[in-house]
Amino acid sequence: MFDYCRLYVGQAQPLERLIQQLLHFDYRRVDQVADPGEFAARGGVLDVFPATFESPIRVELSGACIASMRSFNPKTLETLDRHTLVVVLPRTVHTKISVDVPFESFVDLQEGDSAVHVDHGIGRYLGRETIASTEGPVGSPSRSGTSSPPAARSQDALVLEYADGDRLYVPMDQLHLVQKYVAFGNRQPALHTLGGTAWERAKTKAYVGAWMYAKSLLDLQARRVALPGHAFAADQPWQRQFETAFPYRETPDQLTATAEVKRDMERPQPMDRVLLGDVGYGKTEVAIRAVFKAVMDQRQAAVLVPTTILAYQHHRTFTARMQGFPIQVEMLTRFQSEAQQRGILESLAQGRCDVVIGTHRLLSGDVRFKGLGLLIVDEEQRFGVQDKERLKQWRTQVDVLTLSATPIPRTLYLSLVGARDLSLIATPPENRHPVKTQVVEDDEASMRRWIRRELERRGQVYVVHNRVHNIYQVARRLSQLVPEARLGVAHGQMGEGELEAVMVAFIEGRLDVLVTTTIIESGIDIPNANTLIVRQAETFGLADLYQLRGRVGRFDRRAYAYLTVSKRAVLTAEARRRLEAMTEHTALGSGFKIAMEDLKIRGAGNLLGVEQSGHVSAVGFDLYCRLLREAVSKLTVTSR
Repeated sequence: MFDYCRLYVGQAQPLERLIQQLLHFDYRRVDQVADPGEFAARGGVLDVFPATFESPIRVELSGACIASMRSFNPKTLETLDRHTLVVVLPRTVHTKISVDVPFESFVDLQEGDSAVHVDHGIGRYLGRETIASTEGPVGSPSRSGTSSPPAARSQDALVLEYADGDRLYVPMDQLHLVQKYVAFGNRQPALHTLGGTAWERAKTKAYVGAWMYAKSLLDLQARRVALPGHAFAADQPWQRQFETAFPYRETPDQLTATAEVKRDMERPQPMDRVLLGDVGYGKTEVAIRAVFKAVMDQRQAAVLVPTTILAYQHHRTFTARMQGFPIQVEMLTRFQSEAQQRGILESLAQGRCDVVIGTHRLLSGDVRFKGLGLLIVDEEQRFGVQDKERLKQWRTQVDVLTLSATPIPRTLYLSLVGARDLSLIATPPENRHPVKTQVVEDDEASMRRWIRRELERRGQVYVVHNRVHNIYQVARRLSQLVPEARLGVAHGQMGEGELEAVMVAFIEGRLDVLVTTTIIESGIDIPNANTLIVRQAETFGLADLYQLRGRVGRFDRRAYAYLTVSKRAVLTAEARRRLEAMTEHTALGSGFKIAMEDLKIRGAGNLLGVEQSGHVSAVGFDLYCRLLREAVSKLTVTSR
């Protein structure tokens, strides 16, 4: 169980029992408290300085009952605040270090980087040295300038510098105790003092934060499990026939994710699973199989997407995959006329439509289903607050599978396993090549060469220009540079029919070059488009650049991404880091590396929230994830 002591006013809590609990937590009994981890008892008063507090707490008892609690200044005894509830934790956190967890951030540790040692805190990595060691303990701190002990054997060690010039030598067999310090932004953390108390306090506070975060996630999961839902039947013969018709070989991760989703669907509680996967790694096929399973059990399925373009593409994909089976697939977006929308709504209400794919139009009050059983949500983070509130209501009634190509660090994923229903697709499809990525100055001659080379192999080109006011001017200039190219323009301010016509023409191969804004960022899958040119790439965020690059390289043909910067542009340090990250991390499945870079550049408050970001800054991202994973593990065991 999670080891803590919960005190509240009115609680029956004999003083002797409290003293024994504090001694069990390794608190020291003193005459007068001054530092964290100390307590003093006299008469019916207990003073305790919890490891996670900035000041001690005075607990006053009336007999065997707590009468009041207040924090106070230990020097003046002045009351600082009154409390009705106090949680006391041990001052020392014993973190389970698991060498089987693939923590990424040690790999790129460079000299001068800040690093975290689990037992000693934040230091500065100075490099490696060969040290002489004896049979005595290793990995202990030493003062700089002290002589080495008599040599019995030699071994390599990492050298970490701490406050006041102290150094710590970490043998190579203890590398799992060291991670690169990653937190928020570019601010360098202060170095800890070897043997000081600050690191233990920071680690304990971070553990409390991780524990509270994990508890909130598990509470949500527990409430959902208590809700009644539809238990889908086991796979029918048509399911196996349908899956066998998939024209590609599934990756092991795809098969695992599919099995996890089916297992959730067959349970009597509503499913709420998140499917994470890099761009182009086959999340859609997992969703299609879940939709087919729902329809085979006489239930309807809805697929919610953030853009009309993605709705159109999903409609084509679902219709093609389900051809030959008695399944009616419809699309509901703002592109349809009112008459078309009324017809689709009537089909949904009467049960004639089995699968509907649409934008936030699906969340409107006039949409009624005869028997909705499954909702697929693609990139939920792109929907508005009101849409998300509507989705919360759906989650209590039907099975929900959320797809996300926004990468999160693998360490965080592993830490959340057990607190959330997560599936991960990290294996690239067969015959997929990394996208060759270059950062170059904007140059018309080069642009003409790149486009013509793609046309020579009968491919298509994206040119991303995220400025609507002059996008047509850019398109006209490209037409002059490459007159043989069939060129179209797409942006979000176009009329509905016009945008639809352009996108359909590009998807069907009747256009060679699409000059577009970031409207293509999410989910557009055109295997024949394998050259991407992003203009003024220095103005884009790292996640945006990564998503855009994911639009190419989705075929067994070499793909190219050219990130062009303005000739007169003076790049900020942050912009330079973003572009360098894009050229450095081009390997398949590099989304997690990109996520770590994005974390270092702009922080990860969106992943954990503002409150947890302080704990991440205090101990570093990797150690926080270890603490979170331990908290999830303990709380999961406790709840069983």
